[in-house]
Amino acid sequence: MNKLSMMLLVMTLGSGLSAQAHEDVDFSKFQPKSNEKDVFLTIDADALTSAKSNFKNNLEIMEVRDGLAIIKTKESGVEFLSHMMHEEFHRCGGFMFHDNIDEATTELFNADNRALASKAIFANYTIDQQDTVEKLLPQVQASEIESSIRKLSSFKNRYYQADTGVQSQEWIKQRWLELAAGRSDVKVEFFDHASWKQPSVIMTIEGAVNPEEVIIVGGHADSISGYFGGASATAPGADDNASGMSSITEVIRVLMQNSYRPNKTIQFMGYAAEEVGLRGSKEVAASYKNAGKNVIGVMQLDMTNFKGSDEFDIVMMTDFTNADQNEFLGKIIDEYLEGLNWGYDKCGYGCSDHASWHSNGFPASMPFEARMKEMNKKIHTANDTIEISRGTASHAAKFSKLAVAFVVELDR
Repeated sequence: MNKLSMMLLVMTLGSGLSAQAHEDVDFSKFQPKSNEKDVFLTIDADALTSAKSNFKNNLEIMEVRDGLAIIKTKESGVEFLSHMMHEEFHRCGGFMFHDNIDEATTELFNADNRALASKAIFANYTIDQQDTVEKLLPQVQASEIESSIRKLSSFKNRYYQADTGVQSQEWIKQRWLELAAGRSDVKVEFFDHASWKQPSVIMTIEGAVNPEEVIIVGGHADSISGYFGGASATAPGADDNASGMSSITEVIRVLMQNSYRPNKTIQFMGYAAEEVGLRGSKEVAASYKNAGKNVIGVMQLDMTNFKGSDEFDIVMMTDFTNADQNEFLGKIIDEYLEGLNWGYDKCGYGCSDHASWHSNGFPASMPFEARMKEMNKKIHTANDTIEISRGTASHAAKFSKLAVAFVVELDR
């Protein structure tokens, strides 16, 4: 089939195509719709050559500084760029959306905040909560995580502008409320976003001793499939990122089942609109910075269930994360998750929501399912189902255990 025929087939069938069909499509001729507004994005400078080529005359490079760049394009270019970054750089995301040029410029000149988030020590990283952690970890159940993955991936998509993107968040909110039933110190709320339909979801367990100190475990709740289709696409997103959201839900289940009452405030988050420039987490993190909140640790769980590496079970991303907190997570694995191997890798600028917290000066880490070159290649297609991960959630359970230990050890 020639490229023109393939393009017509894609436009006809939308996201019902196989992953191979997506890869065969010539996406080198981006054409925005008429009367679209300009948008500003920050991306890794290593992607500029590809972006300039693929966008033809529909992209302007505004400024480059310290390995990052501001580009201006049209609104539909956001999803085109998301697809390009996945196909050419194997990144889930890889850029940050900005409402205007001033906001984008602030991000570009944000070296001080990024340096603080990378190198400062925000918490006591001593490991000394063995009695509590060792009681909780055996209670993490892969079958519970699998059930949540299957439910979330049963939505046609969890796209940020689709009704199903809202409905899936309503399911998460209700599930978290059910798990916290009877707890007066727990609340689950939507964080609404003015520019799109899908809300973010935040569960808060109020700290009893030092409530002003905040520990966050989050993941993105939206899903996307290819460039064509949008709100009508079939995007089960079982690994990206029903797996991360289900790993988080299992942490909540274990803590609630054991009536865990923290000293510090613990929050669990499901961010909207990550796939189109980290938009949900960017608004949440900025609101925390503006409110002067004392966030002492952030863990991002984005893709936890595809074991692509024979060498490593868990891979810590070193770029746009906090080095001491990453080392702390490695020590937790060595202490509590016997037999698991872990290592380091890089995923590039804006590869997931941890970058939003990092850019606002907060310590963040992203333990990942594999090295980037070995990650699940079926994401952003209709084929991102749990069957790609052998039909179980055994790999995702490792991340739930890590998150349980992370929360308890920081909560001293």
